[in-house]
Amino acid sequence: MESSPEILVLGIGNLLWGDEGFGVRTVEALGDQYEFPAHVELMDGGTQGLFLLPFVKAARKVIIFDAVDYRMPPGSLKVVWNDEIPAFLGANKMSMHQIGFQEVLALAQFQGEYPDEMVLIGVQPEDMTDFGGSLRDSVKARVPEAIAFALEVLDRWGAPGQPRTSRPEESVLPRAESLRMEAYESGRPGPEQACRIGDARFLNMHLDRNKG
Repeated sequence: MESSPEILVLGIGNLLWGDEGFGVRTVEALGDQYEFPAHVELMDGGTQGLFLLPFVKAARKVIIFDAVDYRMPPGSLKVVWNDEIPAFLGANKMSMHQIGFQEVLALAQFQGEYPDEMVLIGVQPEDMTDFGGSLRDSVKARVPEAIAFALEVLDRWGAPGQPRTSRPEESVLPRAESLRMEAYESGRPGPEQACRIGDARFLNMHLDRNKG
């Protein structure tokens, strides 16, 4: 990890569960629109939990994008800094990835390799139960605002983003092209082909079996 970038821009969450994908989608859009100096790394942290520990420990400064339960109206954007971050991630956990990332921060601090500065740019989700769904409009509308704030922070940290003259043909994040936002949304079957709440045949069979 000696050659790791000094600044880590991390999107965490699961893009397969509606607004849970906010963090991943935001870092994806940031990379599509801007390029950065070599000491900045953009990462899709997904739901990797403790596997992110070496990257957090190696970074001096970290920006985190995530869907966070702030107990605010859906689509509300809130920024939290440094020592307040673990408290917000731990207060109202919405998914296992937040439990894992809270442990990452605790271990990094315990081992004495904690970033000098961290900022959490979070959005209040609207729906995290739609498997295969994309961001709701209220959440998607906040992506540009989250990117703008991250750009201000990166500029302050001496790592300004330069707008790309054209969008890269492939995502700057290592992933299948079918998972990019446009392909993901356009490729999803309609509700008449893919039940949004689970297959009724399976659910009824499961209920009948439990009754027996």
